[in-house]
Amino acid sequence: MRAIAEAPSKVIITGEHFVVHGAWALAAALPRRVKVEVIPAKSFSVSSDRFGTGSSVKLFPVSRVVETMAREFSVKPAVSVSISSAIPEGAGLGSSAATMVAVAAAFSRLNSLGLGTDEIVRFAMVGEHHVHGNPSGIDPAASAHGGVLLFRPGSQPKKISLDSPRTLIVSYSGKKRSTKGQINTVARMKQKHPGLFSMLADGVGSLSLEAAQRLKDGDMKGLGNLLTVNHAVLGTVGVSNDTLDEMVDLCASLGSYGAKLTGAGGGGSVVAVAPEAKEKSIVSGLTARGFETFAVKIPSEGVRSWSER
Repeated sequence: MRAIAEAPSKVIITGEHFVVHGAWALAAALPRRVKVEVIPAKSFSVSSDRFGTGSSVKLFPVSRVVETMAREFSVKPAVSVSISSAIPEGAGLGSSAATMVAVAAAFSRLNSLGLGTDEIVRFAMVGEHHVHGNPSGIDPAASAHGGVLLFRPGSQPKKISLDSPRTLIVSYSGKKRSTKGQINTVARMKQKHPGLFSMLADGVGSLSLEAAQRLKDGDMKGLGNLLTVNHAVLGTVGVSNDTLDEMVDLCASLGSYGAKLTGAGGGGSVVAVAPEAKEKSIVSGLTARGFETFAVKIPSEGVRSWSER
């Protein structure tokens, strides 16, 4: 028997970095997914279509997820894990979180553990801590639950219901970055300017709540304005760069309602919203300048798993 799970990528619409420090953030699952297959074996092994086979630094967190689950439920960790991903690594789209969520879901399915979504997120976080150091948990929550979520550490995620699909434009800068490094950059800014940081965090938390309402209402122009404001704040705390600023400006010149970096920053991707009539030309314009760009419909489903014989 084998167990298979698929988990989606994600985009943070508003609130990244400040969510690590307790502010609300808004995230959505995206259709690009990672697929994990787990089968019983004589010993543990893991392979990836991106990183090959073995116990490299990139694949080590997977073993930690499996070992932790096996120990807690008194089952054997001897499995072969195979990973296939359509999510660009280092793009700010939650590649590692989707992988950890899919691994936890597939291992649960193989051993008939019957874990719920929150438990899958808990085990996925074991791997995420190894990858990112001190993540907020928003990435695995969005990947596991799917849809659109308001998230704050220590609170149950709030799913935002949409009456019809909404379109987001996502553009990858082509520059990978260390999420752990960017988190540390923001932590240093907080330590140096605690009063300013507290004010910014409160403002971004309120901005995320407003963004959720604009998205729910279908007010994409209003949402776009909030994205632009959020990008400016992220620049203030030092996680944007010239390429990301250029991409945000380019989105505006091509007719978007607004855009911002998404994820850790310092590289990664930009997310934008635009009038329907402008979406194709914005995607084409960014692509023509060498940025891998695509439009996606949200909401998208979360993790799913199944067994095959």
